[in-house]
Amino acid sequence: MNAYRAEGEFRRDSRYIGTRVTADGRDGYPVEPGRYRLVVSRACPWASRAIIVRRLLGLEDVLSMGVCGPTHDQRSWTFDLDPGGRDPALGIERLQEAYFKRFPGYERGITVPAIVDVPTGEVVTNDYAPLTLDLSTQWTAYHREGAPDLYPEPLRAEIDEVNELVYRDVNNGVYRCGFAGSQPAYDEAFERLFARLEWLSQRLSLQRYLVGSSITEADVRLFTTLVRFDAVYHGHFKCNLRKLTEMPVLWAYARDLFQTPGFGDTVDFDHIKRHYYVVHRDINPSGIVPLGPDLANWQDPHDRAALGGTPFGAGTPPTTPADR
Repeated sequence: MNAYRAEGEFRRDSRYIGTRVTADGRDGYPVEPGRYRLVVSRACPWASRAIIVRRLLGLEDVLSMGVCGPTHDQRSWTFDLDPGGRDPALGIERLQEAYFKRFPGYERGITVPAIVDVPTGEVVTNDYAPLTLDLSTQWTAYHREGAPDLYPEPLRAEIDEVNELVYRDVNNGVYRCGFAGSQPAYDEAFERLFARLEWLSQRLSLQRYLVGSSITEADVRLFTTLVRFDAVYHGHFKCNLRKLTEMPVLWAYARDLFQTPGFGDTVDFDHIKRHYYVVHRDINPSGIVPLGPDLANWQDPHDRAALGGTPFGAGTPPTTPADR
């Protein structure tokens, strides 16, 4: 976990590599098909955002994807899912190698998602928040026909505002509960989390999506926390006032997205549970991975279409690529 604690409060270390891949290449890394590799883990909610956005926009043929295993040690995420334990495009066993190639002795967290420059083997960025926005705004020349506009210009201010609240109280809020080092810090994070979930429930009781009438970046960011809520955060992180399945509006909203192409078909619950319960030995010393909960109900009807709106606006759903 790339984070530290102060006075019992979990604080995320947000000192990421801020280099960007842009259409004009102003940081030295221009958008080029086939040049970069998106390195992810299906266990990680921050990486899952990038997986979903890449899929919705149809960038699979121009931005390859390397998938790390669900667990890692203190040093790095590893490519243990690949034959020989090496990423086939980068030829490395550990993501750490790409970080060290550009920054020898890199001392911050070796995090996913990361974009790696394949010709040099060097990490370009691990700054997950602008990474997905850049996929939407800088890679437009390579979006599939019918790709949705996940960051429409007229709605950007509202999307940014919602994203900030959701990040503070929900995306990062569950971690502030799980890694709290004192009772007061946990209590404060817990109360803010469930107050924000209630605020989201009220908002989503009136509209199908968080901002506007179709899926945006805001929905992607909320979904990756909600889809992990009952499987991990409710028990493992002590976010146990209510399960997601006990919050009717959010549960229907989450199922709506899960059943939308590009969302649920990128989720691996086995990887998610193994990551949290195996890696976080300070929270779960035994490393035992629970068999529950029953996840079959993610396919239950949600009836959200009655609120109006269409998932992809004027666009179309993505097809299913080999690497999901």
